[in-house]
Amino acid sequence: MASPPPLLLIEDTPSLQMVYRSVLQTAGYGVLAAGTAADGMRIFKDTSVTTVLLDLMLPDQDGLSLMRDMLALRADTRVIVITANASINRAVEAMRAGAHDFLVKPFDETRFVGAVHNATGVPRPASRPAAPRPKTQDPPPATDVFIGSSEVMQRMQDKIRSVAGSMATVFITGESGTGKELCALAIHAGSPRAAGPFIALNCGAIPQDLLESEVFGHMKGSFTGAISDKPGAAAAADGGTLFLDEICEMAPALQTKLLRFLQTSTVQPVGATKPRKVNVRIVCATNRDPAEAVRRGDFREDLFYRLFVVPIHMPPLRERGDDVIEIAEAALRRFAAEEGRQFDGFDPAVIRLFRALNWPGNVRQLLNVIRNIVVLNPGGRVTLEMLPESVQSDGRPLGDESRPPPPADVFGGLIGRPLAEIERMVIEETIARNDGSVTRAARVLQLSPSTLYRKLENWGLKP
Repeated sequence: MASPPPLLLIEDTPSLQMVYRSVLQTAGYGVLAAGTAADGMRIFKDTSVTTVLLDLMLPDQDGLSLMRDMLALRADTRVIVITANASINRAVEAMRAGAHDFLVKPFDETRFVGAVHNATGVPRPASRPAAPRPKTQDPPPATDVFIGSSEVMQRMQDKIRSVAGSMATVFITGESGTGKELCALAIHAGSPRAAGPFIALNCGAIPQDLLESEVFGHMKGSFTGAISDKPGAAAAADGGTLFLDEICEMAPALQTKLLRFLQTSTVQPVGATKPRKVNVRIVCATNRDPAEAVRRGDFREDLFYRLFVVPIHMPPLRERGDDVIEIAEAALRRFAAEEGRQFDGFDPAVIRLFRALNWPGNVRQLLNVIRNIVVLNPGGRVTLEMLPESVQSDGRPLGDESRPPPPADVFGGLIGRPLAEIERMVIEETIARNDGSVTRAARVLQLSPSTLYRKLENWGLKP
């Protein structure tokens, strides 16, 4: 059997580079190693490597930026990103940017070699006798990516552990910023498919005319701009997990094809003459009420029942009690270490405020607030004066009645009108007040821009 092509390993910590190289060579792979982004890019350009193992924390360039540069040169490169447990959001970002798979430190040898084997797409090489080497730690439980000991989170994590080992389709709901993609990653990491790829696709962030190609792939020349074959997310996730975020934003025509895919487990790229069988587990998510989307006709009822097998609801931060303090303290330690600063916790007044705030942006908003504090202050105990002004305006305390109720005549022109007409009035007025910007209006309305574009198209309007 021919030897597999060499791999490119980019890791700046010498001891880890030695361990990773030893594991890979024992598994029969050739390894080219680099300790900096510059050396890694030089080797990448000078060789024909097709698989790259890339640590996201490099001394001379951000690993995510390096990955984008490599994919711009050779789009078919399989990149496996390596990140620390505390930086799993970076892994999510990398998957969205085109990474083939991710590894969260610490990981075991089986997961490591399995990810490489899946990326190279060649038969697993025969292992050579192993030389003594340091042992890596057992990986943490998949649900350890979540911080918080509240009862609602314990129930949610128990559900993740229960469902992770099955093949059941999981439907994750929850407000923006609650961690739906982290939940999907935890399900994948705790499943027998953990050695396979985790492919994430945001259905609301991709133009509808390109979404079919992104999901099912296309053949070269099948449409203008199709300069090469593309496997699509469903085929790329073969043996692993396909995560479809913002599933309720998917166009009706593609919903029909997704239903057929779920029924047959086959994909047929645009322009292909024959379907291909794949083995994929589906996890999907939405920040909308999927049942309401069905009632409104935005989402197929048969597809809903096909996907809504095991529902998991991510609770908003305001319902998680003291989790907000646990998350804030962990984030303060993490960001302070990244910025090289020393903070001594939170003043009691800040803790009381954090407990009272509504946190409409959930965990994402809280992390942004802590990052703002760390970047703009030298250190010490966090006081109220260090908090950004937006905390008071955007995170109004629960039960705060200081804001006056809207005048009665606000509703005078709406009562008696159909809900669909009121929706159109609100959307059109919001776009007008944002100088015609659909993107800004979407942020105000907490919708995806693709949803607004689709509604405007249905109404015969052009932004």
